[in-house]
Amino acid sequence: MNVVLIVEDEPLEREFLSIVVRDELLPEDTVLTCESGVQAIQLAKQYRPNIIIMDLMISELDGLSAIQEIRKFLPNSCISILSAYSDFSYAQKAISLQVFEYLLKPVKPSAFKEVFHKMMEASSNRGVNFEDKPKELSLENKDDRQYFIEESIKFIKEHFKEKLTLEMVASKVFVNPKYFSHVFKKEMGVAFTDYINQLRMEYACRLLETTNYQAYRISYECGFSDPSYFNRVFCAKMNMTPKMYRKYAQTLKQNDSTCMINVDVNMNNTPHLQV
Repeated sequence: MNVVLIVEDEPLEREFLSIVVRDELLPEDTVLTCESGVQAIQLAKQYRPNIIIMDLMISELDGLSAIQEIRKFLPNSCISILSAYSDFSYAQKAISLQVFEYLLKPVKPSAFKEVFHKMMEASSNRGVNFEDKPKELSLENKDDRQYFIEESIKFIKEHFKEKLTLEMVASKVFVNPKYFSHVFKKEMGVAFTDYINQLRMEYACRLLETTNYQAYRISYECGFSDPSYFNRVFCAKMNMTPKMYRKYAQTLKQNDSTCMINVDVNMNNTPHLQV
């Protein structure tokens, strides 16, 4: 018995795919449809589909990220992507996830039927056991989202000195920006923008302590395109201007060379001395 999952957020596209698929299946086969990545993972865990047709740009969690999660518990499912995007990075990621076919929209019914037949044959040859008891849903489990959090943090730390947006980071880990923002704050305990600014303030303090750069240059070195915005963020985090901080650091260094400044940018407190 075949269980086919179709993940497509466009109602007309979803209906078209369902009609074509049903025409090729037996009465005892099952066709499931949904419109988001999170729903796809839920249905995949519950019904264990042996064939999955996945769109890429869907809500909550994009198609590639959904496939990555599904591969954790259905490694042998035959999965094909149907997308309007031909970007090489998407295709490259799809290959790493062992996607059967990457179809570009719009696709002709005859072409889709041909691919679907091949998917059914491939699934049959793999001999996957689809009678396994479905696992309990664990979408709130931290491990389910560990991959793109770790990868995003790595990317942020490498590029926080550059112009960096939430959309840029989310695209690097193939996650919907809104979903990424929600998960990032939940996992890290701080909003994306605040996390970036924390890294930039730490770096700004180091530059103020170790260089003679003017504040406007430090703002650019830290990834700010607007020096006045940099000053506002710095004052909000440090309770003093960059110029005042430099004098503060120099005074401490002169008074006691054995002391060092311990900057805590997570709190709106004046930097404190640590001996």
